[in-house]
Amino acid sequence: QAQLVESGGGLVQAGGSLRLSCAGSGHAISTYAMGWFRQATGKEREFVAAITWNNDRTYYEDFAKGRFTISREIAKNTIYLQMNDLKPEDTAVYYCAADPFRERFITPEARASVDYWGKGTLVTGSS
Repeated sequence: QAQLVESGGGLVQAGGSLRLSCAGSGHAISTYAMGWFRQATGKEREFVAAITWNNDRTYYEDFAKGRFTISREIAKNTIYLQMNDLKPEDTAVYYCAADPFRERFITPEARASVDYWGKGTLVTGSS
């Protein structure tokens, strides 16, 4: 079992920045791909970004490219999501996720099968 705990959410003005953190623990978490999803009120959960266990590859949804950066501190089993130029439409609960298989982050049809999820942290972008 893996446990994921997010932190760093909050209220930020449009154009501002925020960094989310996700600390992972549990068996084999250091070998898992990890990533971020988000869900806005009344909308389906969507993929944001993912990173492989050894930092060799990152993946981003189109809206996140150029504004968000995912990174991983391997020794701490922690990933980060640096969000810049935030917009009101970025308002959502952001969830950390982990899975042994990177393909579950890459393939849209497989994302619902991601094994482990955090409880989420709320990001509110104000206009």
